[in-house]
Amino acid sequence: MHTAARIITAALIAGSLSGCIVVNGEHGWDSSKDWKDEQRDNRAAIANLDIGMQRSEVVERLGTPNYSEAFTKDNVEYRVLRFRTQHRQSDGETTPDETTPLVFKDDTLIGWGDEVLASIR
Repeated sequence: MHTAARIITAALIAGSLSGCIVVNGEHGWDSSKDWKDEQRDNRAAIANLDIGMQRSEVVERLGTPNYSEAFTKDNVEYRVLRFRTQHRQSDGETTPDETTPLVFKDDTLIGWGDEVLASIR
């Protein structure tokens, strides 16, 4: 009977654990809602930007970019901040093709989008 009690106890424990959910994600239990909200909020914020805004003002509105890069061309400093705006693949990672680039020339916003970035490269 002692063995039967152990089997029953083990079965009860295993049954109670089957309802556990393991979440791997940086945003918690409902990460899909978070990235959707982030994309929607970023698209809305970008739509309300004005050419000529300072980089610090844009970062204050949008927060930390998903990607950033800087380079110099013809002695002019360019900075590109990328914010997540579109879903491509459910892999738990934000890739550059899921972002919109905001392009700054000497810390002043000159435009956004892949065409603007391509025009200065």
